[in-house]
Amino acid sequence: LKMSWFWFYLPLRLLMVARFCHSIKAPTTSSQQSFKTDLFNFYHSLILADGKETTIHLLKDIPKRYYFVLEEGRALAPFTITVTPCDVPIEWSILVHKASASFLGKAAQGDHDTQEVSKSQKAPSMVSTIFNYKGNSVETYMGVSSHSALYMLEFLSTERDTHITVYLTTDTTSGHLYPELPMDPRIDVIGIGHTTVTLTWKHSPSVLQHRENIQYCLLVNEKHNYKTLCAAETAIRSSGMKLPPTLALSLSPYLLEPQQVMILSNSELSIINKASSGEVRQICMGTKNTYTVPNLSPSTQYYFDIFVVNLLTNASVAYTGTFARTLEEPEPKVMEMKDGKVIQVVLDGKKQKFYSLQYQARHKKIQFTFQLCRGQVQVHITKNGKTVALENISGLRYFSLKGKLRDTYLVQVRSTEESNSSVKVQVSSHFHKPLFPLLPESLKIKSFSKLRTCNSVTIAWLGTQEESKYCVYKKRIEEDQVWMELQSADRCSGPESRHKSEKVLCKYFYDLNLQRAVTTETIKGLDAGTLYLFDVYLFGPSGIPVRYHSKVVKTRKKC
Repeated sequence: LKMSWFWFYLPLRLLMVARFCHSIKAPTTSSQQSFKTDLFNFYHSLILADGKETTIHLLKDIPKRYYFVLEEGRALAPFTITVTPCDVPIEWSILVHKASASFLGKAAQGDHDTQEVSKSQKAPSMVSTIFNYKGNSVETYMGVSSHSALYMLEFLSTERDTHITVYLTTDTTSGHLYPELPMDPRIDVIGIGHTTVTLTWKHSPSVLQHRENIQYCLLVNEKHNYKTLCAAETAIRSSGMKLPPTLALSLSPYLLEPQQVMILSNSELSIINKASSGEVRQICMGTKNTYTVPNLSPSTQYYFDIFVVNLLTNASVAYTGTFARTLEEPEPKVMEMKDGKVIQVVLDGKKQKFYSLQYQARHKKIQFTFQLCRGQVQVHITKNGKTVALENISGLRYFSLKGKLRDTYLVQVRSTEESNSSVKVQVSSHFHKPLFPLLPESLKIKSFSKLRTCNSVTIAWLGTQEESKYCVYKKRIEEDQVWMELQSADRCSGPESRHKSEKVLCKYFYDLNLQRAVTTETIKGLDAGTLYLFDVYLFGPSGIPVRYHSKVVKTRKKC
């Protein structure tokens, strides 16, 4: 690093003046007191604090210098300096000026300070560079200092403005601020799946000695490895996200930003930062040295960094990062559809996977029919690779499509809920032979509160212009069963799934005038103050039933 000797010898002048100021018993004027205060403030701003971590902000291409000397009375003492870059590589050096104690004593007298400094400037051999480094890794220098030596640290960033942290200590007996890395600091990938990667690493000596104050934290992202936790924080902030201090590595409560998600389970703290460029995931798992990272995307390269963290100081050191690519997701099996055949598909809501069906048209006009049995389902239909339909379905839904002979249709269905869903699918070119019966405008069952008695209820439902068969079923239920019965009802199941004792009656009816196509039924022989679940099944020419929406009615307690 280029530097001016003026900057190195400046603290010598300050030391001389500082010692002179120490000898002042009392100021003679207020201006002298102000001068003394300003001088001490400037002098101490250049000195690195012993035993404390100092944050230093660097401007691009502008070197910054800090100094340290030993307390008087100490002959030889070990010291360590740890520098942690944040964001970009930096250059830093340690220079030492070895002068005699008599020189400092003479200089401090005040009469010959200029002459002595001039002599020193003529003897550059007394100044030597004992260490220099360029990079973005955490680097520690260990040395032995004497009271007659003055040290200068110079820092330079040539890429852009940044900040670093510097830790100086001369006390090697009170433990380590920074945790220790093992002899082999590599992270090993021992398992790769479609959505998981399993990692292991050797224990830090600090974990074995101070288990209650040390923990491992994992950083997962899709860009690159980070050599320091400080660099990771800076990168996350630069992507437009705000982050709690030190990545919230201690388990202290933080208010997260809207783009952050915190998950705490099985003594593991996970914070997921959502960004346009992907997500950055931090997971703290205590002192376990094996971890399986879940919920990854298939066929994606991820970078993994392990940091061992001192919970008392938030100081950390990084293992050597690694990366791995998850396995490709196997191509979903495509089931061939046959004209007129009904296929029932059961979907796993947690995995959110598509179920694929394929059909090659034998006619120019075809019709897809979907009957939702349970849950919520999204349907995506493509013709020769182009989307022709995409929507969430409920109840019964028809899609009539036109094309060419031999057109290939691909139907993909998936659950839009976390719970499992089920749907029946049929494709047919015979429009004149519908699979399902003609449906009314609404499949709701209505009950009449004023017609309720202690042992009977009256219900009504809509019919159609086509004569059809309707069957009514009832089931006695408890108050705490209502929600489960309504949610778990399979709307595709027919009366064959019901107990014979639940059947009330079957009847035929229709009306050419849709406004009068309504029928009512009074169900008798019920118990007072009891909940009943009523279902109506509609049968068409094909014999496949359509279930109306279940209705829960309670008989009166007193009549």
